[in-house]
Amino acid sequence: MIEFHLDAGSGVSPYLQVVRQVRQALLLGLLHEGDQLPTVKDVVAKLAINPNTVLKAYRELEHDGLVAARPGVGTFVTRTLADATLAAHGPLRTELRHWLTRARRAGLDEESIEALFMATFRMTATEPGAASQAASATAAPDHRAASDHHAAANDSVEDIA
Repeated sequence: MIEFHLDAGSGVSPYLQVVRQVRQALLLGLLHEGDQLPTVKDVVAKLAINPNTVLKAYRELEHDGLVAARPGVGTFVTRTLADATLAAHGPLRTELRHWLTRARRAGLDEESIEALFMATFRMTATEPGAASQAASATAAPDHRAASDHHAAANDSVEDIA
């Protein structure tokens, strides 16, 4: 069963964080048709949020055709979002773990790693032939305007990618 977590500093509303976590679990094949989501009561107890927040998230997922509520029983997955690319996830996850290890050894903190990943992701997503370039992207964006720590981390990331 999925366990939700909230990031208060993300700027994303709690209900939307729950929706995104369910959608990601469906995409990654972590939730399957027939799986039960945690009860509203369990989510409220674990996350200390208003029950209406959880209900709003579950209603949106139901509206999207991903789950169905069964009164008195719970909320169940009715459709998965995983596709044929699911088989590639394992090897890619392994490569990403190795890359994250190299990034941390190079001195990047979590914020720097996330900034580097997102900047590179956005950069490759807008380039022609993005799919083939994303696999071979090796250059990090130059963020000289950032703090000295972040700039130094970006300079050393060429060895990581």
